[in-house]
Amino acid sequence: VPHVTPDSVQLEWSVPEGTFDSFTVQYRDAQGQPQVLPLDGGSRSVTVPGLSPSRRYKFNLYGVWGRKRLGPVSTDAVTGEGVCGLHLCPLWALAPQEEEPPSQPRLGELTAPHVTSDSVQLEWSVPEGTFDSFTVQYRDAQGQPESLLVDGGSHTVTVPGLSPSHRYNFYLYGMLGQKRVGPISLDTITGEGLCRIRPGPLWALGLESPTPPKEEPPSQPRLGELTAPHVTPDSVQLEWSVPEGTFDSFTVQYKDAQGQPQVLPLAGGSRTVTVP
Repeated sequence: VPHVTPDSVQLEWSVPEGTFDSFTVQYRDAQGQPQVLPLDGGSRSVTVPGLSPSRRYKFNLYGVWGRKRLGPVSTDAVTGEGVCGLHLCPLWALAPQEEEPPSQPRLGELTAPHVTSDSVQLEWSVPEGTFDSFTVQYRDAQGQPESLLVDGGSHTVTVPGLSPSHRYNFYLYGMLGQKRVGPISLDTITGEGLCRIRPGPLWALGLESPTPPKEEPPSQPRLGELTAPHVTPDSVQLEWSVPEGTFDSFTVQYKDAQGQPQVLPLAGGSRTVTVP
């Protein structure tokens, strides 16, 4: 770490062999919330701003090569003191090879602490690791499948627009990159405040479920491959496939150059978009 101030850390790294499409720096802020800085593949340095003085931060650097995430290499730095300790992960770990992220997040318990005649508040725990996002799936009173996308920092959501005195089954999935973890599930009846939690064995919350749950969630369409066939200095064209079923709509999420989250809603018939 070549330069440390009370509120920023400058990181530098080398790539002794090969090239990467992009890099990602991950760390937790002073409140413990995960932060991500995406960087282009030509970068070898970045300054992480907005840090708290006299606090120890751990930074993890990943190299992205095609659809694989390689690494991490990591370093610790204490802001305002200029003191840092490099945890040496061999630099060849950023060479193209099979390398898994250090640990897999795990879903805990799903509860419904507040139930009204037309809404249900869901809460869940993540006893280990972090997820990029969550998805809540259920069927409405007419039997149509519904889905709610929740960001990875949230552990609660209120499902609105429900029918009174109706039993609903809710399924919660954790999303980690392109992998879907779960589900954990819960039954509740609107307007009565009664719910029954159906915990599953913890192996059912892994990335591969050896046996399907007793009650399957609504049948789902399936996303295929996401590619970027055309890239310019100020835009990226995305294309994707849907090998099975249909979607009502699509959402593209990303962070802009200032680190602000951006969302592009798309019609369900779309298979390409240019992000300007």
